[in-house]
Amino acid sequence: MSKTYRAMQISRPGVLELVERSVPEPGAGEVLIQVQACGICGADAADIEKNGPAAQPPRVPGHEVVGRIVALGAGTPSIWKLGQRVGVGRLGGHCNECDQCRQGRFQLCLNQPVVGSTRDGGYAEMMLARSTGLVAIPDELNSEEAAPILCAGIATFNALKKCSAQAGDTVAILGIGGLGHMALQYARRMGFRVVAIGRGSDTAADAMALGAHVYIDNLVEDAAARLKAMGGAQAIITMIDHADTVSALLAGLAPEGRLVVLNPGKSPLPIPAGLLVGGQRSILGSLTGTPYDNEKTLNFSVLVNVRPQIEVMPLEKAGEALQKLKSGTVKYRMVLTMGSPP
Repeated sequence: MSKTYRAMQISRPGVLELVERSVPEPGAGEVLIQVQACGICGADAADIEKNGPAAQPPRVPGHEVVGRIVALGAGTPSIWKLGQRVGVGRLGGHCNECDQCRQGRFQLCLNQPVVGSTRDGGYAEMMLARSTGLVAIPDELNSEEAAPILCAGIATFNALKKCSAQAGDTVAILGIGGLGHMALQYARRMGFRVVAIGRGSDTAADAMALGAHVYIDNLVEDAAARLKAMGGAQAIITMIDHADTVSALLAGLAPEGRLVVLNPGKSPLPIPAGLLVGGQRSILGSLTGTPYDNEKTLNFSVLVNVRPQIEVMPLEKAGEALQKLKSGTVKYRMVLTMGSPP
């Protein structure tokens, strides 16, 4: 194995730089991963904008990481083997000591790193990871398509599991992008009546092909009124950062319906209290999930043939790939590879 590896680090806020680093040794409870693919997420842009050389060494972004274990630190559980293909998502591994961990709520661990933000991520040929954050990757998924499932996949899969809808109920997906295109596929295969809500007619064909039964163009139609005419949505899953649009859609929830929020947004979400009280409706925030949750998401994806739609670029073009993602021209996820793209 080479003594150095390439990485895209944040040289200053908003700027990525290709560098060579020395290959590190994994510490206790850690593994060293030879990265094969790393997805690019919208959250990466925020990490890159806010980080800089104050982090020493400068931070490496990326939290949709798939690769093979090439070194094991002391005390690593025996379920992880040299050569095994694993993934790491946004949550970098729970501590097993805090109150949340002691209650088994590992995704809420108070002492886990945020991959790509407080710990180096996968825009690199090598990466250290806590063994408690590792996810086993099924053989049926190649590394490029598995990578986005570790973030966009688990986020939407878990949100749908928490949404309180049952098979046959109407579930609306608000926002047909990197997250929404996964949510449509999962919702259809979970047996819901799927309503896609987007902006513009150009998204309609994609939404229907991905699994929607109905498409509502929010630019020309009152989406809440349309949902009410359909009997109301038992759940609305929102991925968008537009508080007024989300708030207006609450009127389309059926009694005891639930709004599940995935995007924390930058603006307060105005909530008509009468809608909540009068129909016993509720609002739930949904985080990503544990490594075990991630494995369930991957296995379900294999079982029902859900795959992200991806574009692939090599590691050294990470800056270009990120700009393309920010421009909104990617359909629907961007993935970096550590060699030539397939």
